Amino acid sequence: MSTLDLFQLHGKTAIITGGGRGLGQYFAQGLSDAGANVVLCSRKLAACEEVQREIEAAGGQALAMACDVTKTEDVERVVAATQERFGAIDILINNSGATWGARPEDMPLEKFEQVMDVNIKGTFLMSQHVGRTMIARGQGGKIINIASVAGLVGGNPKYIQVVGYHSSKAAVINMTRDLATSWAHYGITVNAIAPGWFPTRMSGALLERYGKEMLADIPLARFGTADDLKGVIIFLASPAAAYITGQTIVVDGGSTAW
Repeated sequence: MSTLDLFQLHGKTAIITGGGRGLGQYFAQGLSDAGANVVLCSRKLAACEEVQREIEAAGGQALAMACDVTKTEDVERVVAATQERFGAIDILINNSGATWGARPEDMPLEKFEQVMDVNIKGTFLMSQHVGRTMIARGQGGKIINIASVAGLVGGNPKYIQVVGYHSSKAAVINMTRDLATSWAHYGITVNAIAPGWFPTRMSGALLERYGKEMLADIPLARFGTADDLKGVIIFLASPAAAYITGQTIVVDGGSTAW
């Protein structure tokens, strides 16, 4: 195998939750460019179908499905449909996420629980059900959880207060470590990516309002782009990262290095 072959994903199949927009769309495009079949799922089917059309127009293979990652029956349906269409699941990208902004003393309990359900329960359910198929198949697999620098540091209340989001992403990072050690003997690697500030629908209003101040906290003095994430997701999903597991790769322009 040549060095460049280590990064090829031809014949592999990846599920990307939250694949219809934002970071999930970046991940889907990157994995497809590297040769993988991609299954895009989220609660908003229309957004996933739009990404599917883009990928197929570029010559890739894609499948769009509606899925609420907090519901076992939805997760099971996506897993079964992926196996039926493509034969097996090689890669899982747990990208679906939710947030809610409020001061900790004012945070509605139901909103805190909603964020926990999507970000923690959803990540676990998808990992559990896809992990079972990988274990049964006996050929290993790659699970990549999308965490955040918010899971590594406290939030700056000048910009945003999202205690549930910060707490949930910290939990995702430690879940990554636990699944990595639990499933290593099956040849399944489990890693996480912790992005910093990237322009998405979720972050757009915040960046527009506080962008100049936020850039001052980033050593590279810019926000992230799609290309800044595509290479990382391909690396972790490919044979090039076969000896890496339980790790969190921070992609934040250096903001946590101050």
